[in-house]
Formats: sequence, C-alpha cells, structure tokens
Amino acid sequence: MRDGGRLTAAIEVLTEIETRHKPVRLAMKTWGEGARYAGSKDRAFISGLVLDVLRRRRSLGWQMGDDSLRAAVLATLHLHWGWPLDRLAEAAGDEVHGHGPLTEAERAALAAPRDLADAPPAVRGDYADWLEPAFTRAFGENRAEEGAALAERAPVDLRVNTIKTDPARALNALKTFDALPPGLMPNALRVAAPAAADRGAAIEAIPQFSKGWFEVQDLGSQVAAAAAGDVKGKQVLDLCAGGGGKTLALAAAMNNTGQIYAYDSDARRLTDTIRRGDRAGVRNLQVRTPLNPEPLKDLLGKMDVVFIDAPCSGTGSWRRHPDTKWRLTPDTLAKRQKDQDQVLDDGATFTKAGGRMVYVTCSVLPEEDEDRVEAFLVRNTAFARRPAAWAPELEPFVTAAGDLRLTPRTSNTDGFYVAVLEKRT
Repeated sequence: MRDGGRLTAAIEVLTEIETRHKPVRLAMKTWGEGARYAGSKDRAFISGLVLDVLRRRRSLGWQMGDDSLRAAVLATLHLHWGWPLDRLAEAAGDEVHGHGPLTEAERAALAAPRDLADAPPAVRGDYADWLEPAFTRAFGENRAEEGAALAERAPVDLRVNTIKTDPARALNALKTFDALPPGLMPNALRVAAPAAADRGAAIEAIPQFSKGWFEVQDLGSQVAAAAAGDVKGKQVLDLCAGGGGKTLALAAAMNNTGQIYAYDSDARRLTDTIRRGDRAGVRNLQVRTPLNPEPLKDLLGKMDVVFIDAPCSGTGSWRRHPDTKWRLTPDTLAKRQKDQDQVLDDGATFTKAGGRMVYVTCSVLPEEDEDRVEAFLVRNTAFARRPAAWAPELEPFVTAAGDLRLTPRTSNTDGFYVAVLEKRT
C-alpha cells in the first residue's frame, strides 16, 4: 500500500473505534476483511499508527488545535514518527488513495504545534478529565508525567520458566531478539518495543517457547506474583486466574510442590490454562471450573495463600491497550469496585488462620487499590496488612501504607498495585 492508503486506512479504523466503540483488534479485523490486498507490513503499520493515536488522543488534539481523528493521525506521523511535512503532504494529497490535501491550517499547526507545557495536566497526561481527582490522589504533582508514561509503547517482557530452564540458557535462546535482564526480578528478560510501524518480535515462533522455557508476562505482573512469598509446598488458590499467567508464575515458584488451584468466575477465561500448564511442565495444578456445582467448597479455610488478581479498570495497562482508556466510564469504575469488594470477601473464606491473601490490580486508581483494602479491613477484622515488598530494590515503590504501586514512569513496568493481607491466628 502507498502512504496515502495507509493514512486513510488508519482514519477509517479509528472512526470505527470511536463511533462503534469497538476494541482495536475487532476494528482492525473488520477493516482487514475488506482490504485483502493489504500485506502484513501494511497491517502492522496501520495498527501501530492507530494505537499511537489512541495513546495520545488528547495531547495531539491540543497541539493541533483540532480534536478530529485526521488531525491526530497527521500529528502522530509528523511529531512522533518523524515524517517530514513534504512526505505527509504527498500522502494526504494522493489523488487515488489519500484522505485529502493538507489545509493551510493543518500545515501551520504541524509546523508550529501548540506547546504542551501550557496544557492542563489531564491533557498532558492523556487521560479523561473525570479521572483528574484519582490521578491527583495517586501521583500529586507528577500526575501528568505518570499519564504520559502510560501513553508510551511497552516492551515485551518474559518470565523464564525455572521448571524447564534457567535465565542464562533462556537469554542465549533469545539472542536474536537482543533480550536483556530488566532488573527487579531474577528470572525476567526484556525485548525492546519495536518501532511503531514494525511488527512485534516473533518470540512465540522459536522452538524454546514451544518447549515452555518462558512465558510472555509484564515485569510488574511478575513482581505481583512474587509478592505471594515462599509458596513451595503450600496450598495456593488463584481465585481470578483468567488466562493463567500469574498461575504459572506461582507454579514455577512452587517447583511442582504443594498444590495450586486455578479458578475464574468466567469458565471461558480458563480455556488455555491447562494447555499452558502442560507446556510449562506444571504437575501440581488443578483447574476448578465454575461450570461445576460448588467447585471450591472443599477449599474453604484451607489455603495458605489466596491470590486475587482482581477485575479492574485496567488503567495500568494503557500502554498495551490504549483504546480502553477512552471507553472507561464512572459507572464502569463503580461496578469494578463492587466486584473487588466481593472477591476480597470471597478470598477471605478460603484463607486459613496464619495464611495470607495477595490483592493485585492492574490499576493505578486509589479507588480500586488502597480504598478497597481499607474497606475490606474494616469489614474483616481478622486480617491485617503486611509489607508487600520483599527486597530492597522494591522500596522506591512502597506506598505509605506498605503496599506496592508500580508504574511505567517509576518502575518501567505496567501499572500494578499489590497489597498483602494476613489472617490472624
């Protein structure tokens, strides 16, 4: 495809997302079904452009003095992808494939964009105005910078599966991808984010991935799983297991000792857990499906660790799913808070005396994080907060209450919150 066709396609996909409230993946699929001529490089280019526009939707509009999708696409290509004005003008003005010649106003805005330093924090941080109080509570004067970091492209993080291999061998297997240890976790490796217009690294295509040597898992997610502490030989329940990423991290830490149970209220989310567990060499995993009556009744009051990866707004994963930031509403956030209260109360029933719950969200909003923990502790006086950090390198991310808050700006991870709650004996 020519530049003009790619530019026009990106605007079409963004229009589908904005008007029909579709996720990026579905909008790209719809566009692709009508554009069989597009090659893999074209699709990677258009997808990358769409995602970058969504990451900075508000700041792009401010810089251009124009909130239209066209202005955002033009600004992304010029200000963030480095396209010269001549190339941009040629692409937009392509008589067959372009979206229409640049106007004088567009040329002027691209040549001299408005200074973001003059914009309100929510614009500089690319988040909705209604989230300003939450961001202020969480980050204070750094809220715009934290939001901007959540608008950057994310690297590919991997967790080395120590049941199958060790970090040195895994690093050698990934030398083609220039993987490096990112710090914080000894079994983590990182592949840098690709250029915006390029396809991501084909890590899942190498033989060692099929052999179960490593899993794709954000570094922050690995830290959250490790907050469960020493789990070898323990009885562990992953109460909101989803696709099983943290389940497998916990299983690796257990090294096939004890027993880990994976459950999720939506049976469909558990579909891949057994397959992934087999590939990883996990032999102490039981998947409990909600399709069975009372699937967890026999676990009541018996768990050493109950791990709760709670349903949440996903604000911490905006780098990877930027479309979700614009679909989030106050009503959705309120529903998530009710879900979080319920899953904490449920988790308490499975925790034995002296056992602990690990409460995790991929959210940076206090309303889903410390507020939920504080409310739970009022309702459940048998539990007490315990420090969530287990190593000195995590101290910079400890909150005033002793929990962990990780963000792209501070820890170079996705946004995560972790609290550890112990049941008194």
